[in-house]
Amino acid sequence: MKEDQKQKLKVSVKGNIRDLLAFKNLTSQRRKNIDKASEEFIKSDPVNNLAQLLHPSIQNLMISEIKEETKSAKTYRLIPDPDSSTDKVAYFRAGQFLSLKVDVDGTPITRPYSISSSPSDALRGFYEITIRKEDHGFLTEYVWENWEKNTKIKSSGPNGYFYYDPIRDLKEVIGIAGGSGITPFRSMAKEIMEGKLNISLTLLYGSSEEDDILFYDEFKEYESRDPEKIKIVHVLSCEEVSLDGCEQGFITAGIIEKYCDFSNSSVFICGPQVMYDFIDKELSKFNLPTNRIRKEVYGEVKDIVSLPNYPKKMAEKSFKIKVRIGNLSKDIPANAHESVLVAMERAKLAPPSVCRSGQCGFCRSELISGEIFVNPKNDGRRTADKILKYFHPCSSYPLSNLEMEIPRS
Repeated sequence: MKEDQKQKLKVSVKGNIRDLLAFKNLTSQRRKNIDKASEEFIKSDPVNNLAQLLHPSIQNLMISEIKEETKSAKTYRLIPDPDSSTDKVAYFRAGQFLSLKVDVDGTPITRPYSISSSPSDALRGFYEITIRKEDHGFLTEYVWENWEKNTKIKSSGPNGYFYYDPIRDLKEVIGIAGGSGITPFRSMAKEIMEGKLNISLTLLYGSSEEDDILFYDEFKEYESRDPEKIKIVHVLSCEEVSLDGCEQGFITAGIIEKYCDFSNSSVFICGPQVMYDFIDKELSKFNLPTNRIRKEVYGEVKDIVSLPNYPKKMAEKSFKIKVRIGNLSKDIPANAHESVLVAMERAKLAPPSVCRSGQCGFCRSELISGEIFVNPKNDGRRTADKILKYFHPCSSYPLSNLEMEIPRS
């Protein structure tokens, strides 16, 4: 090798002494920078301002449009309430949800709903949420009777982890949805079609009736526009199926294997609790690593007594809960088959909550005394919280009289 080539290959290393001296000089240089700075107070903090825009504790919204999707589902477009301090809706990731804060006949409750519009729509000034009416649903019946154009609604900022992450997830995504569980996938599909989310989505969507399929025409349009990016397979559990290309029955391992390739895919699941339990058994046949499976929050258990490990002898019992919030202390009634969160809502205490699934930790409270049953599927507590007697009221059920302290909302 020639001498001039050797010179070009030389690497300069300062060495430990010079690095230590450079570190020692940082303090004096910092002092010089501080002395040069203006003595005027900072009038605005751009970092905190941005954080508040992205993660607001409360958004004051208003319904601008209502669209009837099917006989049992409506899409509500939400914009900033012009009479409030909210002037923009917070940006989000496709798949996240809003926790709506609603006063139902004097009872303050919260319910999480996935955002069905795309993140780009948030930049255009609106969200869309799609709500399916449930028979005897505590909130949905109220929504159907009372929500109309210009109705004002309070909401959290976007929450949840049911979104695609290129560091965590593979670019081929298998979506498994049931009923209104298609809403976060609509958000993902819209972002794919806008060229903002570079993944391929194969969606298996289970419905109970042909005339109650959400976004049927919309997804078929996406599929026809770019079949390499979006494919949808409808699975109908009704006795007669007239739609072309549909599977009949439930989303079984056989149907999954027929349309999906697990070799290089991540699986995203969203739907009713009964579907989660069924799909868990079907997916177990493929021996997928757990880090390849993503699930939307399970939601509040509809029938806690039916769980095999729930103490059935406690089901019909009632208890008292002493709730402490700051200087306030109040005794409230509670039923063993209802969550501690529901007991507090019935007592009109307006407890803090977001996901209602034991995952987000927003309702984290201290259990001072008493016994609770925590659904194992919804137990999102850290080990330290279990040891130190902290619990999530949304996924915990009283098995005795309780004393507890919850944070201020």
